Amino acid sequence: MKCLLDTHFIIWIVSSSSRLKHYPWLDDYLPWGISPVSLLEIQLLSEVGKLRIDNPRFTQQIMGDTRFALDDISLATLMRKAFELGWTRDPIDRLIVAHSLARRLPLCSVDELILKRHKNIVAELR
Repeated sequence: MKCLLDTHFIIWIVSSSSRLKHYPWLDDYLPWGISPVSLLEIQLLSEVGKLRIDNPRFTQQIMGDTRFALDDISLATLMRKAFELGWTRDPIDRLIVAHSLARRLPLCSVDELILKRHKNIVAELR
């Protein structure tokens, strides 16, 4: 893995979003790491009606796609790193950034607060 994808990028890639045209360098980071936390966020977004997906088919599609590598990190490791991130109150963002820190993987995110505060962002987004 060369980077960890934030949830937005996972959704955009799987849905072949036109937004990806703004990130032509993305394939340079293959295979993309994904956090189990992003899979939870996708499910939560679906449950509250902010995202229309067919789960578990969507998750199975991600798991079967060789471009993605699920990084099964321990919850204890995530918690230790998340405790250091008092600059965000969003629990999902906090855990994804913690994952990036714990694995020392640059994070690929479009979240403005993350881009401003997280020190390990993919170079093209700096």
